Amino acid sequence: MAEKHTKDARCLSFKRRANAMQKANGFTLIELLVVIAIIALLMAILIPTLHRAREQGKRAVCLSNVKQLTIAWILYADDNDGKIVDGWTGRKDSWAGPVNESDDPDSQIKALETGLLFPYSKKVELYKCLAGYPGEMLTYATSSAMNGGHESTGPVVKNRLQIRRAAERFVFIDGGCRTFDSWVLFYEEPRWWDMPPIRHGKGTTFSFADGHSEYWKWKDPRTIKLAEEVGPLNWRADIQVGNEDLHRCQRALWGKLGYTPVKQ
Repeated sequence: MAEKHTKDARCLSFKRRANAMQKANGFTLIELLVVIAIIALLMAILIPTLHRAREQGKRAVCLSNVKQLTIAWILYADDNDGKIVDGWTGRKDSWAGPVNESDDPDSQIKALETGLLFPYSKKVELYKCLAGYPGEMLTYATSSAMNGGHESTGPVVKNRLQIRRAAERFVFIDGGCRTFDSWVLFYEEPRWWDMPPIRHGKGTTFSFADGHSEYWKWKDPRTIKLAEEVGPLNWRADIQVGNEDLHRCQRALWGKLGYTPVKQ
C-alpha cells in the first residue's frame, strides 16, 4: 500500500510540473495580440518595398527590350542605306504588323512576325513590357518623328543620317495600349496628343537613336494626373504651360520645340 501511495505521489508531482511548464510556455491573449500587431506592422512596411523591387525588376527588363528593339531598328537602317523603317504599325514596310488588342495572342504574334524588324529581333517577348495586360503582345510604340507620320506632326525624319544629336532623340516608348500606330505630340503648342504612359512607378521607358535606353520619371502633377486618367480627359484641348515633362518629351520627339516655352 505504501508503495502505491508513493507512485501516486510521484505521478501527481509529474502532473503538477507538466501543468506548470504548460503555463510557463503558453501565450496570454495580450501577448498574442501584440505579436499579431507586430506582424501586421512588418507586412505594411515590407509589402510596398517588395512591390517597388518587383517594379524595378520589370523596369530593367523593359529597358532591355526597347534597347534591343532599337538595335534592330539601327541594323535595319544600316542594311537599307540609312532608311528608317515605317513607324506606323501595320502599314506597308512597317516595323511591326497590324496588331489588334482584341485579337488572340497567336494572331498578334503572327502580325508581329510580318514586321520588317522581326528578322532582326525574333523574340516575341521583346515587344511586350511585363507590365502589359494579359493577352497583350505589343506595348511599345515608335516616335512619330521617326518616319511615323500623323495629322499633328512636326519635322519627320526618314533617314537615320538626318538625325542630329541621336542620344537625345527617342525611337521607342513603352506606351502600353495608348497607341497602336506611332506615339505623337503637338509640335507648335505645349499640348499632349497621345496621353503620357505611366509604367514601373510614375514614369515610363524610352530608347534613343544612338541605341541606349532610359527611364523617365514624371515630375509635373498634371502629367501624372493625365497618365493615371484622373478627372475629365479632354487633354488635347488642354494647353499645359510650363510642363517640363511635356517640353522634354516634345524635344526628344521632334528634336526641338515649335514654340517658345513659358514658365508657369
